[in-house]
Amino acid sequence: MAIAGLGEVTERVRRYTVLVQPGGRGSGSGVIWNTDGTIVTNAHVAREAKAEVTLWDGREFAAEVIARDSRRDLAALRVPAANLVAAVVADPSRVRAGEVAIAVGNPLGFLGAMTMGVVQAIAPLRGLGGRSWVQADVRLAPGNSGGPLADVHGRVIGINTMVAGRLALAIPSSEVVQFLLGQTGGHWLGVSLSAVRLPQPSKNRFGLLVVGIEPGSPAAQASLLPGDILIGTGEENFRSAETLAVALRNSAGILRLKFLRGDYAKVRQVSVSLVPGGRRPIAA
Repeated sequence: MAIAGLGEVTERVRRYTVLVQPGGRGSGSGVIWNTDGTIVTNAHVAREAKAEVTLWDGREFAAEVIARDSRRDLAALRVPAANLVAAVVADPSRVRAGEVAIAVGNPLGFLGAMTMGVVQAIAPLRGLGGRSWVQADVRLAPGNSGGPLADVHGRVIGINTMVAGRLALAIPSSEVVQFLLGQTGGHWLGVSLSAVRLPQPSKNRFGLLVVGIEPGSPAAQASLLPGDILIGTGEENFRSAETLAVALRNSAGILRLKFLRGDYAKVRQVSVSLVPGGRRPIAA
């Protein structure tokens, strides 16, 4: 499977892949999600409130677990570092079966090990509930958990989590973005969201359904309600959950949101005063 520039792509992925050591036995991998020191890994890797993180260049940091969701098997860590090499995230809905997938991690003590295979599907797997997985025939071993599954451009399409038969299962990057929204990043909104496709008569085709709002959050203060569908900001419509994540990171503190409430044809708007930092842990 000859791929032009594979060495450069693999090196790029290695630079945003980290070693996560939660203390005690075992270790895993993680992905530098933001340049400000936010790292994503599996919840079963970050089992404690603290962890040791080693970057690709050998630097070591004490990391704090700032968000954890055992149901999704995701955790977010923060290290006291800035200007890190962060991952570029791809939209997994655009990935097709047959595309090449690259996994980088730290299996069995081998740092920055790479393995490659082909995406088989992005769909639920029988016996594992209704959630979708990026399923690829890449070889994973203990220590790969929490590391990136990337496309041939080096963009993250999933977080490697487990093995089922001969398939590696990764949590889609879109689910990671939903986990992080309202939990970490530049500003805190305080919502739980689910991506939805909108029917006619809406002129929009994609929205983010508000399924939960934290009491006292900026979303609650702005009178957003569960059931509202966020469709964009004052500048652009949402194409994915990542579009909202970027808007939250880049906001100066006031974010103007467009949303639907009970009427697909009528677009409402609200200005939300965001809270900086947003380091709100979630229940395990």
